[in-house]
Amino acid sequence: MDAAFLIAAGLTLAAAVAAMSLRNLIHCALCLVVTFFGVAALFLLLGAEFVSFAQVMVYVGAIAILIVFATLLTRSAGVTGEPLAFQPWLVGLGIAGLVVGAIVTSVAGSGLLPTESSRIVAAAPSTRELGEQLMSTYVLPLEVVGLLLTAALIGAAVLGLREPKPSTPPPKP
Repeated sequence: MDAAFLIAAGLTLAAAVAAMSLRNLIHCALCLVVTFFGVAALFLLLGAEFVSFAQVMVYVGAIAILIVFATLLTRSAGVTGEPLAFQPWLVGLGIAGLVVGAIVTSVAGSGLLPTESSRIVAAAPSTRELGEQLMSTYVLPLEVVGLLLTAALIGAAVLGLREPKPSTPPPKP
């Protein structure tokens, strides 16, 4: 294996584990940003430049920043320090193991895995061809997604900036 792949995979896994295990919500969101960057680096190492840049633009540039802004704007109090009656990470680990087992069993039993005799080498589309398709054939869906993300950002800002109503009426002059 390539050293760059091992570094990117290790960074991605470490950031994902940190995003799931840290208690501070802002730290979790920032670790999620690092995870998204790691996934983009893995796509770049696989030769999928367009997917890598789309990963950075959409997930890091929009979704992760939206999560950070929504968290900061809503002024959440954070996690309480009370211990739970059970260990939730054990339940999560068990469910994750079941899901991974089901996926591996399904893929292995499907017969869709490539064999040496069934390998067909297809020409990979270039980043330029994908960009031309996005700006000509798929321009309407691209604009709709952009409008949806903009509306979500504006909605989060409006919800975050809304002042809480006072519990007692202000005194009359």
